[in-house]
Amino acid sequence: MIPGCRKEAERLPNVVIIFTDDQGYADVGCYGAEGFTTPNLDRMAEEGMRFTSFYVSQAVCSASRASLLTGCYAERVGIRGALMPWAENGLHPDEETIAELLKKKGYATAIFGKWHLGHHKEFLPMQHGFDEYFGLPYSNDMWPVDYSGHPLTEEDRGEKAGKLFYPVLPIIEGNKKVAEILTLDDQSTLTTQYTERAVRFIDRNKDRPFFLYVPHSMAHVPLGVSDKFKGMSTQGMYGDVIMEIDWSVGETLKALKRYDLEEKTLLIFASDNGPWLNFGNHAGSAYPLREAKGTAWEGGVRVPCIMRWTGRIPAGTICDKMAATIDVLPTLAAIVGAPLPKIPIDGINILPLMEAEEDANPRDHFFFYYGRALRAVRKGRWKLFFPHGFNSYRGVVPGADGFPGPYNFAQTGLELYDLERDVGETLDVAVQHPDIVRELQDLAEKARDDLGDSLTGRVGKNVREGGMRWLHKKQKVQHLALNKTIDLSMPFSPMYAASGDLALVDGIRGSTFHNDGSWQGFEGDDLEAIVDLGDVIPLKRITCGFLENQYVWIFLPQVVEISISRDGKTFDLIQHTRDKALVRNSQPQFKDYVADLPDMRARYVRIKARNVGICPDWHPGAGGKAWLFCDEIIIE
Repeated sequence: MIPGCRKEAERLPNVVIIFTDDQGYADVGCYGAEGFTTPNLDRMAEEGMRFTSFYVSQAVCSASRASLLTGCYAERVGIRGALMPWAENGLHPDEETIAELLKKKGYATAIFGKWHLGHHKEFLPMQHGFDEYFGLPYSNDMWPVDYSGHPLTEEDRGEKAGKLFYPVLPIIEGNKKVAEILTLDDQSTLTTQYTERAVRFIDRNKDRPFFLYVPHSMAHVPLGVSDKFKGMSTQGMYGDVIMEIDWSVGETLKALKRYDLEEKTLLIFASDNGPWLNFGNHAGSAYPLREAKGTAWEGGVRVPCIMRWTGRIPAGTICDKMAATIDVLPTLAAIVGAPLPKIPIDGINILPLMEAEEDANPRDHFFFYYGRALRAVRKGRWKLFFPHGFNSYRGVVPGADGFPGPYNFAQTGLELYDLERDVGETLDVAVQHPDIVRELQDLAEKARDDLGDSLTGRVGKNVREGGMRWLHKKQKVQHLALNKTIDLSMPFSPMYAASGDLALVDGIRGSTFHNDGSWQGFEGDDLEAIVDLGDVIPLKRITCGFLENQYVWIFLPQVVEISISRDGKTFDLIQHTRDKALVRNSQPQFKDYVADLPDMRARYVRIKARNVGICPDWHPGAGGKAWLFCDEIIIE
């Protein structure tokens, strides 16, 4: 073989991942879309493989993206929920992304679109293996603009006031802000801008292997569509947006064909989670699946996925076997001959599925987390839910034309569903199959031991911390109250239980990140905690820490009292602190309340903290229960 031919034969395949936002399972023509067409995605399916049981790790922005890029359950890498513009955390530098894995093999790498894994420089794509980046650092609705498109002011109250916490929405290129998204008209340019840059990247790198990642901002609200697709669908604006995304896919297909790269490129299309149904006609459809974004029901976590690799993936095939975004990284590693990350990951190689090998079924089971909670587990045809509350889209009237409707809080028990017969999860068959329930419960125990579970108060042994720009770090502290008996007059919320009954004296102080697993939360309730030191001893100082993060309804206490006692019956007040009147604060803060005790002896220490009670009228949660977050009562 002559050198030029050998070089051509040995060229590694290009990889293109197109990842949309809030696009429902039924929002592609070949998945049953109504009111709009997706000819380019349908063509991809005709020339490749359509997956019908493809999952994201969590049905929410940041967690879903972390899993795609790292091959891990989001809980393992410490990314939960949707990171806010004031978040101090992001993807940890030790986590190896697809871009870093492929870069080791000589790939050019680029991302054009929504990142949402940390907006500070140390967390941006350029520090995670990408050569180029252009796009939004987080979701396109994180801006100080009303649903109508009207910029908000300090005079706005109630729900609107929540958006005043947001800064102006930036466009980042490389590591620098180069523009701002100020209006709905600006939003309408995003899909085209991402597409044009993606095509130019292919133009520049046609003669070398490349990894192109296009995580579209759409179809997340507020919807934005260019004039070339406005009014094109009968569904309305949402349909227009999906048709423009389909056009974007078509432009990528054209570029690959122009340079004869179709057989040299693996192209993957998927959505980050199900549709945001309470936006009504500005949201998609998960039909025939139950529920949508933000839940562990199939409508939230099962997404459309199409893969095309001409000559490797058989054309026109459908895969009904289980697969997930966490499987993309290890599959790519197998394809290009790259070593897997040195730290544990959760994905598996699904190349046998992609190549339609007979009897291939590499994924045995899948865990469905939301935040720190293990909500469900699937093995084969069976999916078991664990008791939990969730925001449901059933029984409420959705919003319309860009305005949201309400959620309906719902509760599920220990419920079993047969997804082969009942993909809509309508009939609980737990009573009929107790053996299956026990088998899946045993499987869940392994997940709880490994990754933890807030529903059962479990802390996982192998959860890694996300990256953090520490304003105030979690830290270990030694003090006299460590692991001593503590009595609470009101129970903490199971949503924020930290390490359980001894969390306030476990020797680990929380950070400024409310969801770091160290804070105990009290919803609408005051805190009264009495620590029993076991004997009367001399004391010098008592410190108790509280957190404020108003955007998630956490406020500093109005009053804090620190008292001591020798007998546990009569307490002497040592320190009384009343905070000033509430004012809007967009930044999280940590505050210590301290009492110095010269030459005093006591066995019992009592902390009383008065909750704000309800959110003030200028807050988006006005009238709702405020949270009080406390951690570590330090006694010296």
